[in-house]
Amino acid sequence: MPDEGEEIQVEHQPTAGKWILIILAVAFVAASVYGYVTTQQHVDKLTKDLGDSQAQVAELKNRMQTAEASEDALAHQVGLTKKELAQRAAQLQAEQKIAESRLEKEEKEAKEQIGQVSGEVAGVKTDVGGVKTDVASTKADLEATKAKLQSAVGDLGVQSGLIATTRGDLEVLKHRGDRNYYEFTLLRGVKPQPVATVSLQLKKTDGKHGKFTLNVTSDDKTIEKRDRNIAEPIQFYSGRDHLLFELVVWTVDKNKATGYLSTPKSAPVPVTAH
Repeated sequence: MPDEGEEIQVEHQPTAGKWILIILAVAFVAASVYGYVTTQQHVDKLTKDLGDSQAQVAELKNRMQTAEASEDALAHQVGLTKKELAQRAAQLQAEQKIAESRLEKEEKEAKEQIGQVSGEVAGVKTDVGGVKTDVASTKADLEATKAKLQSAVGDLGVQSGLIATTRGDLEVLKHRGDRNYYEFTLLRGVKPQPVATVSLQLKKTDGKHGKFTLNVTSDDKTIEKRDRNIAEPIQFYSGRDHLLFELVVWTVDKNKATGYLSTPKSAPVPVTAH
């Protein structure tokens, strides 16, 4: 017969198993409830997302219908079909591209023209600088020519002014402005030639030795200047005020002589036919 202690142990074993089953049942129920709640939340979210998507689809369809209606209304207003309106829009886009291309081309040409003008302006500046240099050089040449010009005693024993022996020298004297100068070319054997207010006639030439003979007619008197030399001042008085005239011959050949006549600023000037 078993003792009292053994009976107590047999009675506790079914109680422990029962609690274990209860705990497992509770855990199962809790897990099931959690799974149900989670699943339901997920289903609710999917349902909401689906509703939102359906609303967006409906809004998009509404917009498309509105756009089509607007397009139809616009086509109706301008008297065009949808196809014609689309073609017109494509044509306008093409014309816009052509206009943009033409504008770019014109801007490019304008820039090129600006660059060309800038180059021309720079060239003008260079030319101006060159002209200034030429003027300075000419001025220096004139100063050098003035330094070479000399005065001499004329055939009447009067001290003359500066003598020009070339046309370049004569230009320098003209720029001085202190006397009147008249160039001449005399041919041998022809009648007297008017020069200023007198007449000159070439009578004889000796190109080899640079000599010549000519007649000067002034105040109705003719004076012969015989065997004169190139660059020699030939002097005579002329006019009511007895003014000193000078002539210089700078070239002589077989039948011709060239030179100039110099008169005071106060001397009469030749009358020019109009």
